[in-house]
Amino acid sequence: MLVDLLLGGLCAIMFLPLTTGYCAYSYGRSFWLWFALGCFLPIVSFFVLFALIARRQLNPGQQLVDEAKQILAQAAVKKG
Repeated sequence: MLVDLLLGGLCAIMFLPLTTGYCAYSYGRSFWLWFALGCFLPIVSFFVLFALIARRQLNPGQQLVDEAKQILAQAAVKKG
């Protein structure tokens, strides 16, 4: 009974750091850095990462760069 409780608690505690690390990795940032920040400052690190991602996504210049990368990747697949 105690082992189940501890294991469930550990899974619940690690959910936010894992989510933060995965989101960071998806956007080209360090998984382990954001995972560690998520362990020590769980709510704060999640909102800081969210703000960084939102700032990047709302930047028109970054959107153009992402579209250009997509077009170049498609051209490389067709060529190769």
